Amino acid sequence: MAVLLSGSLNSYIEFITVLVIFVLVLGATALTTRWISGYQKKQAGLGNIEIIDTARIGNNKFIQIVKIGNTYKVVALGKDEVTYLGDISEDEIHRPEPVSFGDSFKSLLSKYNKNSISEDVESKDDDNEVN
Repeated sequence: MAVLLSGSLNSYIEFITVLVIFVLVLGATALTTRWISGYQKKQAGLGNIEIIDTARIGNNKFIQIVKIGNTYKVVALGKDEVTYLGDISEDEIHRPEPVSFGDSFKSLLSKYNKNSISEDVESKDDDNEVN
């Protein structure tokens, strides 16, 4: 009986050890990915070339607005070729407002709950007026 307890205890210890190692490797992978993405973002921002907008026009075919220095160029990209389409002025470019993700999920949920509660109260008031 002591041998069986010892064997199952070893199995649990091995399982916990493997689980802890897995979590550590997963954490190290996440941190490394974040670091590399931050590094690449800094490197991309240092140059004079910036992709402003991209639109898919077909299978493996795109049109891009590219800012090179202070000028804006429009190019068509295919699988094996790049075609220059022309220049456009900065006034012709529509840049949408950046999306803000500042609100936490908890604050968005509380806003939703407040709205649904006020709608429920209004609908009950409407029901009372009808009756």
